[in-house]
Amino acid sequence: MPFGHWTFLRILWESDGLTQRALSREAGVTEPSTHAALAAMERQGCVVRRRLPDNRRNVYVFLTPRGRALERKLVPLAEDVNRIALTRVTRADLAATRQTLLAILDNLARDEQRGHAAPRREKFTRRARTGARRG
Repeated sequence: MPFGHWTFLRILWESDGLTQRALSREAGVTEPSTHAALAAMERQGCVVRRRLPDNRRNVYVFLTPRGRALERKLVPLAEDVNRIALTRVTRADLAATRQTLLAILDNLARDEQRGHAAPRREKFTRRARTGARRG
């Protein structure tokens, strides 16, 4: 199972039957990325996408029995990886790291909501390309 599918599986294990758009939002990825991942997951027999009779506009994503069964196999493996990764990391360091990463994500989300992200990237890219430096 590719690592990129893990997030979608985790969300669907908790909330099966989300719309493709809601799944994108929940995962924090673009809709085209979600579409590509779901197409691959559908080919692997993990999910099905379908429109419901009462709402033909939205595409809903459902786990197949195979996708549901992966939870019993993958969750223990993820827990093992986490245990190994956190060996010799103190609880205080882990808490500080999580707090910092959440603050960074929050800052980026707020910046994006204000519409500042694209102009800043453009200015930085232009500066990097021309070698211009800030005074």
